[in-house]
Amino acid sequence: MNVCGRSALRKWLRGDAVGSSAGSGAHERAGGAAGAIVEAVKLASPAVQEVVKGLQALRGIAEISAVTIAAELGNISRFEGARQLMGYSGAVPSENSTGKRKQQGSITKTGNSRLRRIVVEAAWSYRHRPGVGPALRKRQEGVSEPIKEIAWKAQHRLHKRYYSRLSAAGKDRGKIVTAVGGELLGFIWAIGIKAEAAARQRLAA
Repeated sequence: MNVCGRSALRKWLRGDAVGSSAGSGAHERAGGAAGAIVEAVKLASPAVQEVVKGLQALRGIAEISAVTIAAELGNISRFEGARQLMGYSGAVPSENSTGKRKQQGSITKTGNSRLRRIVVEAAWSYRHRPGVGPALRKRQEGVSEPIKEIAWKAQHRLHKRYYSRLSAAGKDRGKIVTAVGGELLGFIWAIGIKAEAAARQRLAA
Protein backbone atom coordinates (compact mmCIF):
# COMPACT_ATOMS: atom_id res chain seq x y z
CA MET A 1 0.00 0.00 0.00
CA ASN A 2 1.39 3.46 -0.78
CA VAL A 3 2.14 5.71 2.20
CA CYS A 4 -0.55 8.24 1.35
CA GLY A 5 -3.23 5.61 0.91
CA ARG A 6 -2.44 3.72 4.10
CA SER A 7 -2.24 6.99 6.05
CA ALA A 8 -5.70 7.95 4.80
CA LEU A 9 -7.14 4.57 5.79
CA ARG A 10 -5.57 4.74 9.23
CA LYS A 11 -6.83 8.30 9.67
CA TRP A 12 -10.33 7.09 8.98
CA LEU A 13 -9.89 4.23 11.47
CA ARG A 14 -8.88 6.66 14.22
CA GLY A 15 -12.01 8.68 13.56
CA ASP A 16 -10.07 11.78 12.52
CA ALA A 17 -11.72 11.78 9.11
CA VAL A 18 -15.24 11.98 10.51
CA GLY A 19 -16.66 14.92 12.42
CA SER A 20 -18.06 13.81 15.76
CA SER A 21 -19.29 16.97 17.44
CA ALA A 22 -22.09 16.70 19.97
CA GLY A 23 -24.47 18.48 17.64
CA SER A 24 -24.05 15.98 14.83
CA GLY A 25 -26.89 13.50 14.36
CA ALA A 26 -26.41 9.79 13.86
CA HIS A 27 -27.49 10.08 10.23
CA GLU A 28 -24.96 12.85 9.55
CA ARG A 29 -22.18 10.87 11.21
CA ALA A 30 -23.06 7.78 9.20
CA GLY A 31 -23.02 9.81 6.00
CA GLY A 32 -19.69 11.36 6.93
CA ALA A 33 -18.21 7.94 7.67
CA ALA A 34 -19.37 6.58 4.32
CA GLY A 35 -17.82 9.54 2.51
CA ALA A 36 -14.57 9.19 4.45
CA ILE A 37 -14.32 5.51 3.51
CA VAL A 38 -14.79 6.26 -0.18
CA GLU A 39 -12.15 9.00 -0.14
CA ALA A 40 -9.67 6.88 1.84
CA VAL A 41 -9.99 3.97 -0.58
CA LYS A 42 -9.57 6.31 -3.56
CA LEU A 43 -6.18 7.38 -2.18
CA ALA A 44 -5.04 3.79 -1.72
CA SER A 45 -3.01 1.85 -4.27
CA PRO A 46 -4.77 -0.23 -6.97
CA ALA A 47 -3.76 -3.38 -5.09
CA VAL A 48 -5.44 -2.21 -1.89
CA GLN A 49 -8.57 -1.17 -3.78
CA GLU A 50 -8.69 -4.64 -5.28
CA VAL A 51 -8.24 -6.24 -1.85
CA VAL A 52 -11.03 -4.13 -0.33
CA LYS A 53 -13.36 -5.15 -3.15
CA GLY A 54 -12.37 -8.81 -2.99
CA LEU A 55 -12.75 -9.17 0.78
CA GLN A 56 -16.35 -8.03 0.55
CA ALA A 57 -17.14 -11.26 -1.31
CA LEU A 58 -16.85 -12.97 2.07
CA ARG A 59 -19.91 -13.39 4.25
CA GLY A 60 -19.71 -11.07 7.25
CA ILE A 61 -17.24 -8.61 5.71
CA ALA A 62 -18.81 -5.47 4.29
CA GLU A 63 -17.01 -2.27 3.28
CA ILE A 64 -16.04 -0.95 6.73
CA SER A 65 -14.62 -4.31 7.78
CA ALA A 66 -12.78 -4.72 4.46
CA VAL A 67 -11.21 -1.28 4.74
CA THR A 68 -10.19 -1.95 8.35
CA ILE A 69 -8.53 -5.23 7.39
CA ALA A 70 -6.70 -3.61 4.48
CA ALA A 71 -5.47 -0.77 6.67
CA GLU A 72 -4.23 -3.12 9.37
CA LEU A 73 -2.49 -5.57 7.02
CA GLY A 74 -1.01 -3.40 4.29
CA ASN A 75 0.45 -5.71 1.63
CA ILE A 76 -1.02 -9.14 2.36
CA SER A 77 1.63 -10.82 0.23
CA ARG A 78 4.21 -9.98 2.91
CA PHE A 79 2.73 -12.87 4.88
CA GLU A 80 4.22 -16.15 3.68
CA GLY A 81 1.07 -18.08 4.45
CA ALA A 82 -2.27 -18.08 6.21
CA ARG A 83 -0.72 -19.42 9.41
CA GLN A 84 1.61 -16.44 9.64
CA LEU A 85 -1.32 -14.07 9.24
CA MET A 86 -3.20 -15.89 12.00
CA GLY A 87 -0.17 -15.47 14.24
CA TYR A 88 -0.04 -11.75 13.42
CA SER A 89 -3.63 -11.35 14.63
CA GLY A 90 -3.12 -13.45 17.75
CA ALA A 91 -5.97 -15.74 16.64
CA VAL A 92 -4.01 -18.96 17.04
CA PRO A 93 -4.29 -21.33 20.01
CA SER A 94 -1.59 -21.18 22.65
CA GLU A 95 0.34 -24.41 23.06
CA ASN A 96 1.49 -26.12 26.23
CA SER A 97 4.13 -28.81 25.86
CA THR A 98 4.95 -31.44 28.47
CA GLY A 99 7.54 -33.89 27.23
CA LYS A 100 6.17 -35.38 24.03
CA ARG A 101 2.64 -34.17 24.69
CA LYS A 102 1.26 -30.95 23.22
CA GLN A 103 -1.99 -29.39 24.32
CA GLN A 104 -3.68 -26.42 22.69
CA GLY A 105 -5.18 -23.75 24.93
CA SER A 106 -7.05 -20.51 24.31
CA ILE A 107 -5.90 -18.08 21.61
CA THR A 108 -2.75 -16.10 22.37
CA LYS A 109 -4.32 -12.61 21.98
CA THR A 110 -0.82 -11.19 21.57
CA GLY A 111 -1.27 -9.85 18.02
CA ASN A 112 -3.32 -7.16 16.30
CA SER A 113 -6.43 -6.73 18.45
CA ARG A 114 -8.33 -4.59 15.91
CA LEU A 115 -7.92 -7.22 13.21
CA ARG A 116 -8.85 -10.00 15.62
CA ARG A 117 -12.03 -8.17 16.67
CA ILE A 118 -13.11 -7.68 13.05
CA VAL A 119 -12.73 -11.35 12.09
CA VAL A 120 -14.41 -12.63 15.25
CA GLU A 121 -17.38 -10.32 14.63
CA ALA A 122 -17.55 -11.56 11.02
CA ALA A 123 -17.33 -15.16 12.19
CA TRP A 124 -20.77 -15.00 13.82
CA SER A 125 -22.36 -14.89 10.36
CA TYR A 126 -21.09 -18.41 9.60
CA ARG A 127 -23.55 -19.94 12.03
CA HIS A 128 -26.05 -19.60 9.17
CA ARG A 129 -26.30 -22.14 6.39
CA PRO A 130 -24.30 -21.27 3.25
CA GLY A 131 -26.15 -18.88 0.98
CA VAL A 132 -25.86 -15.63 -0.97
CA GLY A 133 -28.45 -13.04 0.02
CA PRO A 134 -29.18 -9.74 -1.77
CA ALA A 135 -26.59 -7.70 0.17
CA LEU A 136 -23.77 -10.21 -0.37
CA ARG A 137 -24.73 -10.66 -4.02
CA LYS A 138 -24.49 -6.88 -4.46
CA ARG A 139 -21.03 -6.79 -2.86
CA GLN A 140 -19.84 -9.58 -5.15
CA GLU A 141 -20.68 -7.68 -8.34
CA GLY A 142 -17.51 -7.20 -10.35
CA VAL A 143 -15.52 -9.63 -8.19
CA SER A 144 -13.60 -12.32 -10.09
CA GLU A 145 -14.92 -15.87 -10.14
CA PRO A 146 -11.81 -17.32 -8.39
CA ILE A 147 -12.35 -14.97 -5.45
CA LYS A 148 -16.06 -15.75 -5.29
CA GLU A 149 -15.17 -19.44 -5.26
CA ILE A 150 -12.90 -18.89 -2.25
CA ALA A 151 -15.68 -17.02 -0.47
CA TRP A 152 -18.16 -19.82 -1.21
CA LYS A 153 -15.71 -22.43 0.03
CA ALA A 154 -15.32 -20.39 3.23
CA GLN A 155 -19.06 -20.52 3.84
CA HIS A 156 -19.21 -24.29 3.53
CA ARG A 157 -16.01 -25.04 5.45
CA LEU A 158 -16.61 -22.69 8.37
CA HIS A 159 -20.26 -23.54 8.82
CA LYS A 160 -19.78 -27.30 8.59
CA ARG A 161 -16.50 -27.71 10.41
CA TYR A 162 -17.25 -25.45 13.33
CA TYR A 163 -20.93 -24.72 13.87
CA SER A 164 -22.28 -28.09 12.85
CA ARG A 165 -19.62 -30.29 14.49
CA LEU A 166 -18.47 -28.28 17.50
CA SER A 167 -21.91 -27.00 18.46
CA ALA A 168 -23.20 -30.56 18.31
CA ALA A 169 -20.38 -31.58 20.64
CA GLY A 170 -21.52 -29.02 23.21
CA LYS A 171 -18.56 -26.67 22.84
CA ASP A 172 -18.75 -23.11 24.19
CA ARG A 173 -20.16 -20.80 21.49
CA GLY A 174 -17.67 -18.06 22.28
CA LYS A 175 -14.75 -20.40 21.73
CA ILE A 176 -16.35 -21.75 18.56
CA VAL A 177 -16.77 -18.32 17.01
CA THR A 178 -13.19 -17.38 17.94
CA ALA A 179 -11.97 -20.53 16.19
CA VAL A 180 -14.08 -19.61 13.15
CA GLY A 181 -12.51 -16.15 13.13
CA GLY A 182 -9.03 -17.65 13.16
CA GLU A 183 -9.79 -19.89 10.20
CA LEU A 184 -11.51 -17.02 8.38
CA LEU A 185 -8.14 -15.30 8.30
CA GLY A 186 -6.92 -18.11 6.06
CA PHE A 187 -9.55 -17.23 3.48
CA ILE A 188 -8.79 -13.52 3.89
CA TRP A 189 -5.14 -14.31 3.10
CA ALA A 190 -6.10 -16.36 0.03
CA ILE A 191 -8.35 -13.61 -1.34
CA GLY A 192 -5.78 -10.92 -0.58
CA ILE A 193 -3.06 -12.79 -2.47
CA LYS A 194 -5.28 -13.22 -5.54
CA ALA A 195 -6.48 -9.62 -5.43
CA GLU A 196 -2.97 -8.20 -5.21
CA ALA A 197 -1.77 -10.47 -8.04
CA ALA A 198 -4.68 -9.35 -10.24
CA ALA A 199 -3.83 -5.69 -9.59
CA ARG A 200 -0.17 -6.28 -10.51
CA GLN A 201 -1.17 -8.00 -13.74
CA ARG A 202 -3.38 -5.09 -14.75
CA LEU A 203 -0.61 -2.59 -14.04
CA ALA A 204 1.84 -4.65 -16.12
CA ALA A 205 -0.54 -4.99 -19.08
